[in-house]
Amino acid sequence: MILETIHSPADVKALDRSQLPVLCSELREFLIQHVSETGGHLASNLGAVELTVAIHRVFDTASDRLVFDVGHQCYVHKALTGRQELFSTLRQFGGLSGFPKPRESQHDAFIAGHASNSVSVALGMARARTLAHEDHSVLALIGDGALTGGLAYEGLNDAGASGEPLIVILNDNGMSINPNVGALPTHLTHLRSKPAYYHFKKWYRSLFGRNPMKNPVYRFSHKLKSTLKQTLWPGSTLFEDMGFTYLGPIDGHDLDRLCNVLQWAKELRCPVVVHVNTVKGKGYPFAEKDPGKFHGVAPFDPQTGILKKPGGESFSSVFGKTLAACAAENGRVCAVTAAMADGTGLAGFAREFPDRFFDVAIAEGHGVAMSAGLAKGGMLPVFAVYSTFLQRGYDELIHDISLQQLHVVLGVDRAGLVGADGETHHGCFDALFLSEIPGFTVLCPSSFQELRHMLRQALFEIEGPVAIRYPRGGEGAYRGDTSSQTVVRLRSGSDLTLLGYGVMINHLLAAAETLEKQGIHAGVVKLNRISPLDYETIGPELAAADTLLVAEDSFGAGCVGQRVAAILAEQGKAPRKLILKNLGKTYAPEGSVPELEHSFGLDAQGIVTAVLEAREHEQ
Repeated sequence: MILETIHSPADVKALDRSQLPVLCSELREFLIQHVSETGGHLASNLGAVELTVAIHRVFDTASDRLVFDVGHQCYVHKALTGRQELFSTLRQFGGLSGFPKPRESQHDAFIAGHASNSVSVALGMARARTLAHEDHSVLALIGDGALTGGLAYEGLNDAGASGEPLIVILNDNGMSINPNVGALPTHLTHLRSKPAYYHFKKWYRSLFGRNPMKNPVYRFSHKLKSTLKQTLWPGSTLFEDMGFTYLGPIDGHDLDRLCNVLQWAKELRCPVVVHVNTVKGKGYPFAEKDPGKFHGVAPFDPQTGILKKPGGESFSSVFGKTLAACAAENGRVCAVTAAMADGTGLAGFAREFPDRFFDVAIAEGHGVAMSAGLAKGGMLPVFAVYSTFLQRGYDELIHDISLQQLHVVLGVDRAGLVGADGETHHGCFDALFLSEIPGFTVLCPSSFQELRHMLRQALFEIEGPVAIRYPRGGEGAYRGDTSSQTVVRLRSGSDLTLLGYGVMINHLLAAAETLEKQGIHAGVVKLNRISPLDYETIGPELAAADTLLVAEDSFGAGCVGQRVAAILAEQGKAPRKLILKNLGKTYAPEGSVPELEHSFGLDAQGIVTAVLEAREHEQ
């Protein structure tokens, strides 16, 4: 196999042109084999095989800087840069990350997990290169979906005007900027991808010196060409108006043309957009037919495309069904999502109430602001969004919602540790920053039934902005419903109190049972609302605690445990011993949620250990 001989990009460059189609075929087989075992992002990587091979034929990513946008299409890049042997550990604890990570390889230029920032980052790198008098290429590889985020246009606007040599590769696998219709644009596309055209254009520009636009003859010919092209080829206008040289659209599965165009883009030494059309899921019929399903997929049978462990009901699906039921009862209920209708459980709502469903694409700040507008107009908007992506709408939460106390409901999905996607995707900040925004009510269901009731409370009972935070996946052993209370004692205990919220309550209850067997009587108190904290109830409920342990899968600074401790100290009821179990200041890596909870001492075993160690130190 050719792929087995590839240990670095130099090996890719050394291949004969006739070997490249075989390499691409082997790469697709490699991806299907490994992702079917570990899970991961499949369709996007299958579509980027030829493009990635072409990049490594033309550039040297050890010195040239390749900045991925989102980064979920980096698997081929990793396989070609010496990491094939690690793919059996993909997205696993201590294994290969599913996103670019500079700590893994010098070929990974920048961490990428969120969307729309690649052009901005790449422009910064290009400017740093110029200031340092270095000579290497800088590329931003951005998907068409990421162009729905406003930050992408901020970067494009600045980059196009900068004059910096910078190559933006637009991997277009579905969004049509402007359709090219007819035979002439097709012919021009082929013409522009031929080396002879590039050499002629380069020679023609050189006739007029280093700044040809100062020459009236060149300006006239350039304007004539641009006018004709904009008439026949409208798709290029947006980028050229920003100051880019536009090359494309190019067939993203034609290696010869890709290599020719990328080489030309490299030689132009100016801001360039290379527009590449690819097929998401290319080469795997199941993924081509349903690229959404195989975008981020759990382990599956590669022969049938069927998941090995079909998913059951989850907090997301319960949320979506409950919201649809609420919408059936009240015509003002609207649903908003940022390109995550399936992930947030809103696909059914979208089918049932299409007029009240709004997908704003990868634009969370816009999603928050638009929800504010819906609320101001008398609607009951619910913005379902992953916790990690809500971070990008932080300013709008304050400026557009909080200041006017608008009744917007946030369904904060994937709150807490989420697993294999790693540090860019864990939802470990929302409990901290939402609680600090004035006027926000933050609810934390621990079971499906509590989620159902809390969503109704948020819509029909609570005034002002409300956030309901819930984890990825299903509920644990706790199936109760205490949603009518803000603070509830689930278990009595005279020796210490264990405090938590959300699904962490499962570990606290299990830890209390284990401690009971060792003669230690631990009470368990659950917070259903972490903002505003219930001063009147927390004090009496926790006053008798000699030792208080607070467990939460968030970062430590500003955590609920610190806020509760401050309340108790204010009331003169501070516990003699306070134990805070959280992530501290450490980003959690890839791994399953149980593995990560264990590594941070947040599972039942870790909580028991923390209690026993504290008691030993006192003796």
